[in-house]
Amino acid sequence: MKTLTVLGSTGSIGISTLAVAARHPARYRILALTANTNVDGLFRQCLEHRPEYAVMADKDSARALERRLQQKAMRTTVLAGPEGVARVAGLAGADYVMAAIVGAAGLLPALAAARAGKRVLLANKEALVMSGRLFMDTARDNQAELLPIDSEHNAIFQCLPAAFDPADPARGPAAFGVKKILLTASGGPFRALPQEQLARVTPEQACRHPNWVMGRKISVDSATMMNKGLEVMEACWLFHARPEDIQVVLHPESVVHSMVQYNDGSVLAQLGNPDMRTPIAHGLAWPERIEAGVRALDLFEIARLHFERPDAARFPCLDLARDAIRAGGTAGAILNAANEVAVHEFLHRRLRFTDIAGVIETVLQAIPAVAADSLEPILEADRQARAAAERAIRAMAA
Repeated sequence: MKTLTVLGSTGSIGISTLAVAARHPARYRILALTANTNVDGLFRQCLEHRPEYAVMADKDSARALERRLQQKAMRTTVLAGPEGVARVAGLAGADYVMAAIVGAAGLLPALAAARAGKRVLLANKEALVMSGRLFMDTARDNQAELLPIDSEHNAIFQCLPAAFDPADPARGPAAFGVKKILLTASGGPFRALPQEQLARVTPEQACRHPNWVMGRKISVDSATMMNKGLEVMEACWLFHARPEDIQVVLHPESVVHSMVQYNDGSVLAQLGNPDMRTPIAHGLAWPERIEAGVRALDLFEIARLHFERPDAARFPCLDLARDAIRAGGTAGAILNAANEVAVHEFLHRRLRFTDIAGVIETVLQAIPAVAADSLEPILEADRQARAAAERAIRAMAA
């Protein structure tokens, strides 16, 4: 039996992870769960999965959870704050850690899990976007097992040869005959919307993804295709690839999750219904396969698959992400922080959808990237970029 810690257990990935684990009670035991401020959700999960530890993001939420668990005579230890999250991420008793905290907040606990030598099921792309070299070096130096959970990166991992090792940067995809990585993208809800209407779209429209059920922030990232830009950055680190080795392909059905093109003309693809329980089950059981509760793919029902080139004018965030890759250093942290602030303001109706890319571009131009060989410059770049993004948004409003 393997023990599992789920960071961000009340989010969509966390909920799906617990659903897969619950189908295999003889294989997995839940050791620790963490949530932001969703006391009700974490309370229900504690009653069902009976973890040894539960962590809330702040002390008030932690006290509220602790009182409710005590009323049920639960012996779960309740912790609070980033320190509590980092502590359970590195618990000696944990075999696997699902890193599913959204955004920059997931960086430190994901690093803690890698430093502790865990099997890290990485669903937080920002950890690699912000600290790619540092994160990969930490995982390698501590013999952590790094498995991608994003559906696209998990698909690429499945299509690469079994001998490929994410921990060995000396043997990138080219050493295995790989010519190109084809990273698919749905195009989000506005792929075909007339471009002149984009400035008027609402948060509700942006969060209405045609294929996936996701949180609000990642739904907006999908609509702007910043999510795909972040995934290009993540793929560069995970697969030791150059940006020019990765081609983004619009695929509105979200059935082909990504592909790998080989020198001999072969293209290997991983297909499946758009359900995150598939990559989660793959990461939990790898190198085995387990039942995930996902409906089997019916090719006759789908009948046709479509592929398109992304429109750079419609999706400027994609090129901004590639600019950050080329800049290197802390540029990834700057890009990510500016995007998080801009998306937050859009979701609160204080910024237009089409101004998200403008804020990010302004911040990238305002803050020079420096070397990201330790945590301090990464966190400082994140802080500076957030402040610069807020200034840019105030200037736009004025």
